[in-house]
This record gives sequence, C-alpha cells and structure tokens, in this order.
Amino acid sequence: MQGKIIKGIAGFYYVDVPAKGVYACRAKGIFRKENTKPLVGDDVEIEITDAKDYEGSIVDILPRKSVLIRPAVANIDQALLIFAMAKPEPSFHLLDRFLIMMRRQGLDCIVCFNKTDLADIQQCMRIRENYRNSGCRVIFASAARKEGIDEIKKALADKTTAVAGPSGVGKSSLVNCLQQEIRMETGAISEKIERGKHTTRHSELIAVSDNTYIMDTPGFSSLSLFDVEKEALKDFYPEFAPYEPECRFLTCVHIHEPGCGVQKALEENRISKIRYENYAAFYQELLEREAAVGSTKKRRNRR
Repeated sequence: MQGKIIKGIAGFYYVDVPAKGVYACRAKGIFRKENTKPLVGDDVEIEITDAKDYEGSIVDILPRKSVLIRPAVANIDQALLIFAMAKPEPSFHLLDRFLIMMRRQGLDCIVCFNKTDLADIQQCMRIRENYRNSGCRVIFASAARKEGIDEIKKALADKTTAVAGPSGVGKSSLVNCLQQEIRMETGAISEKIERGKHTTRHSELIAVSDNTYIMDTPGFSSLSLFDVEKEALKDFYPEFAPYEPECRFLTCVHIHEPGCGVQKALEENRISKIRYENYAAFYQELLEREAAVGSTKKRRNRR
C-alpha cells in the first residue's frame, strides 16, 4: 500500500493513503542501516500491522523529486505566498524576499492576494502590473466572499505546495475554504496523532484532495538572504533579463553602472519601480554583509 508522509513526530510517521485513511507508522530498521531517514512529503510503501487501529510500517521510500533542507521536507512542487490587500497592507519588500528565498530552493511561486473585499479594482491592477513579468503567477481572492478559491484549487491540483506569508493575511481562512467538502482524514485516528495534532514545531502536510497537499511550516519564517551572492541577486529578477544585453558591461549589476539597460528600462517604466527598489535594497544588504564578513576576517588575521 502506498501513501505520503504528512507528519513525523516522536518516532512515528503519519502516512496518508488516498481513499483509505491516515496510518501511524514506524520506519523499518533497514533505513537506519542505510543512513536514510523518511521525510515529510516522502511517497512511501507501507505494510499494515494493525488494520483496526490504522498502524503500519514503512518498508520503502519511493524516489524523491526534490529535497528541501530548510525545512527538511521532500517532494515540494511549488510555493503559495499569501498576502493581504489590506489589514495588513501588503509588504512588497517582504514578498520579494519570499520570492527570492523560494526560488533559491528551486520552487515555482504562486502569489495570492487575499481580502480583495477590502480593496478596489485599481489596486489589484497595479499589483498585477508590478508582478506581470516577475515569473510568478498572481491570484486575487477573498476568503470572506469565497472568491478566487476555485482558481487556487486548480493551481494546487495534483501538487504538494508550501504555504507561506505574514501573520494576519488570512492564511487559515483560505486553507479552510480549500478544505470545505474535502476529505481530510478518513477512518480512525490514533491517540498518537491527536497528541501531536496542534504542534507548530513540525512540518505537516494537509490533504485538500487526493494527491493534493499543502504545507504550512515555521521553517519558511527564516528569510535571510545570506546564502545568495550579491552578483547572483539579479538572476532572481527575470524581468531584468530582456534588457541586460543592452548593458555596457557584462558584469553590470544594474545599480550604479553607466550604460545600464535595466536602469534605462526602469526610467522608461518598462520595469516595476517597486520591484527594482527592493532589488537595490537587497543588493545593499548583501554588500554590507560582505563588508562585515571581510572586516571580521581581517581582525582574526591580525591576531
């Protein structure tokens, strides 16, 4: 029997088997011998040890499509970044930081702006224009009015999606909308699952339909850019690419160089000012970090 690990806690792995239920499983000792550890998101083969209490053993881990280090989770296909149109106002600086970090981990991104009932059409159009060439899909929704839910469901279908976003944007409300009339966990659920049910310290997948899962985890709250080289930062802005051949210098980073095609496109409103300003701020952040690291190394060498 095959299923997907949706949570791991206290030595148990909870495996969702479509149309069957959630089984509390231990991993076979062979995985320790092979120095392999099952991860949340793994597709696994299990054997049933107690059908009545929904217990079993993991006997095989199927080939992984991908593995994320932070958090440790397998087979994530994409990220859904949720922001609000109002209350709180969207932070595009934070959104662009999210986009960089998700793409740094190889994830395609969908950006959902919730609470459209608190905004007007002009605001939505401005946001869509700012992110039109950013390489991410933008969806507008209202959990309160149940608007945009079908579009989100289509974007999530048959994928495992990491969900992230600041507090107060309505993540829980949207997730609840996605779960309406959807089977969550069928059959008996052991007390072991109940004990770990409300923890926020562990990655957990939520089944919203067969073969469709979402993950809300504290692991994506770390938004440091420290593992991005400042020269590579521009590569996370796909809207720059069409104008880079016009740059005078091959090493142009589009900040202060003369003859920069990207800055020219910015002046002609062909590139989002908001996106570019965030890029420049991130570049400065990485530049200052590089200077700080260099200063620390010099002090150590003097000793």
